[in-house]
Amino acid sequence: MKIISDLHIHGPYSRATSTHLSIPNLEKWARIKGADLLGTGDFTHPKWIEHLKLNLKEDSETGILKTKTGFPFVLQTEISLIYTQDGKGRRVHVVLLAPSFEVVKQITDYLKSKGRIDYDGRPIFKISCIEFTETLKKISQDIEIIPAHIWTPWFALFGSKSGFDSAKEAFGDQLKHINAMETGLSSDPAMNWRLSQLDRFQLVSFSDSHSFWPWRMAREATIFDLDKLTYKGIISALKTGQGLAGTIEVDPGYGRYHFDGHRKCNINISPQKSLKYKDICPVCKKPLTLGVLHRIEELADRPEGFELKDAKPFKKIIPLSELLAGLLKTTMATKKVWAEYNKILKAFTSEYDVLLNASPEALKTVTNDKIAETILKNRAGNLKVVPGYDGVYGIPIFSKSDLPEQKIEKVEKKQKGLTDFF
Repeated sequence: MKIISDLHIHGPYSRATSTHLSIPNLEKWARIKGADLLGTGDFTHPKWIEHLKLNLKEDSETGILKTKTGFPFVLQTEISLIYTQDGKGRRVHVVLLAPSFEVVKQITDYLKSKGRIDYDGRPIFKISCIEFTETLKKISQDIEIIPAHIWTPWFALFGSKSGFDSAKEAFGDQLKHINAMETGLSSDPAMNWRLSQLDRFQLVSFSDSHSFWPWRMAREATIFDLDKLTYKGIISALKTGQGLAGTIEVDPGYGRYHFDGHRKCNINISPQKSLKYKDICPVCKKPLTLGVLHRIEELADRPEGFELKDAKPFKKIIPLSELLAGLLKTTMATKKVWAEYNKILKAFTSEYDVLLNASPEALKTVTNDKIAETILKNRAGNLKVVPGYDGVYGIPIFSKSDLPEQKIEKVEKKQKGLTDFF
């Protein structure tokens, strides 16, 4: 049984999310997107956990929670660990999966002894990765701890601003309890294969949907292949790889931290060009925010293009709403985009069905040729993307007119810039 899962989302009490988020709303959009399993998000927040208990029924045999209509959820949250180690400030985010409401209560009680949990769905604690992992494993061996979006600069295991150079450095003797790593939007599995230290971990992808718009969920997902959906089956797949069928990714350039740059100065450059400027912004002369590709180049012990033997397959795809916004020359949250989106979706079972399975003939019966051809080009991995940088999303490009202007072109007389894409 193939299960498309998004096990890293957020509820209405996390920053930059909609107050209208609810379990029924999340279920609705999971079905639209084509996700078969969701994380609950934010189970430590006192108001959200009450909402979860009212809307989800716990099955003690499977460890899976279900809505009244039978849609499955897994108890999940994200925690921000901010502390000092080896004379450097560290900021690492982790995703937690839990087997029951009772275990969630014990996790929450532990965190309440360390600080507040009521101000944000993703609370912050001054706890090291080592102490955090050791304590949670004492609460329950069935708790799963997954380092989140491991490459992003500000809040990640390998982040350029506050991370570590190795997983061992971060987790010490507790690394034995870490089974999987979340790649994040700005990297894909192939980029992670370049680090031999990551070979023993399963690579997973989830949306980390921090948005006012629930349709951002499942933009990345992990596919399980299980005989029966159970919590233990999911954890076993994360530990062994057996039952983990692969991932659905966005193009890593779409992520907000793929390239190096400065948002305020409109500087977006590759790691190679950053080295030319000694990692200093050529406009304001302050340090650049070094992106994911830069960090991978720093830590990689294998060449670009290295293929890991027996690695799980993955598919790179840009969300349908993003494609339509670009083609219709507007933003995603417009009636124009959603009229076309809904028209297309009426003919198929879900967005993933459109993006991954729909035939050319079927697509051309419900939309115009240009949109149909772009969906197929997207499926084949042939779309170009202006890389994201310093918190700015990457931009799918369909013509030269979509290329943004950059101040770097004024700094250098002979700057090829993003026209190299064509």
